Amino acid sequence: MKQPDPTISAPAWYLVYAKPRQERLALENLCRQGYTAYLPLIGNRRRGERAEPMFPRYLFVRLTAAVDNFAPIRSTFGVSRLVKFGDRYAILPDDFVTALTERADSDGVIESPAQELMSGERVVISAGALAGYEAIFSAGLGKQRIAVLLEIAGRTLRVDTAKDSVRRID
Repeated sequence: MKQPDPTISAPAWYLVYAKPRQERLALENLCRQGYTAYLPLIGNRRRGERAEPMFPRYLFVRLTAAVDNFAPIRSTFGVSRLVKFGDRYAILPDDFVTALTERADSDGVIESPAQELMSGERVVISAGALAGYEAIFSAGLGKQRIAVLLEIAGRTLRVDTAKDSVRRID
């Protein structure tokens, strides 16, 4: 196994692969050992969603190859391994991690965009000839199209429309 390059003296964010559903445990134990670690969380609090790891099974640890001991990370509870590509450890750009931390709130959670519509959810059509009509989301028809159910004259009709022409009714 190739060791970290000791000529790299600048700190960098390394990618850690956690055991299934143990990202928080890995984060806690890495921090307890004195490492600087970051687990990006995402959730939509307005919809009451629980914050979940943005990248399931992955978290980041800040290390300086010439200074830090990488060996204890492998045996940290919750950690599966440090990610490698060939014989090189995966390093994340600082600006990537900075962009994530800047978007996070005081609890470290990044607000997620509206989630995909679920079958049976109420929507309102916001564009086109049917703008203003309420409907029920039926199914996705690809990346750009969806099917909704409209009640017109006592009958339920299926209408295909652009995905961005409807919005969820909160």
